[in-house]
Amino acid sequence: REREREREKERINTESQHAEQFTEFYYTTFDRNRSELAALYRDQSMLTFESAAVQGTTGIVEKLVSLPFGKIKHQIATFDAQPSNEQGGILVMVTGALLIDEEERPMNYTQIFQLLPNGSGSYFVFNDMFKLIYG
Repeated sequence: REREREREKERINTESQHAEQFTEFYYTTFDRNRSELAALYRDQSMLTFESAAVQGTTGIVEKLVSLPFGKIKHQIATFDAQPSNEQGGILVMVTGALLIDEEERPMNYTQIFQLLPNGSGSYFVFNDMFKLIYG
């Protein structure tokens, strides 16, 4: 029983590390070149960006690339991850601030990812939900 608990704790730590690596990679890539995010999505992936839903790699990348700003910098404030299903999925929640173009004041946001194993030791984004926080 104790060994089982230790294994579960180790699995959670490993998944948390994977989620952290994913998050760093995602935002670095987003800030540098949004079109390169295509490799993280699949045809069954879904993005809800400010209440507008898009499904599939092509639609998601088109949405991200068409966002009305040139320069962007994500600043992560909080990061949480937990196992999301029996198949090794990971739920990731991020809060932070966006610096857009030459804007001085950052905009707060929250983003949730559901990562699923891709079958070759890595993960893909199954669900992606992004919302700006006003107020």
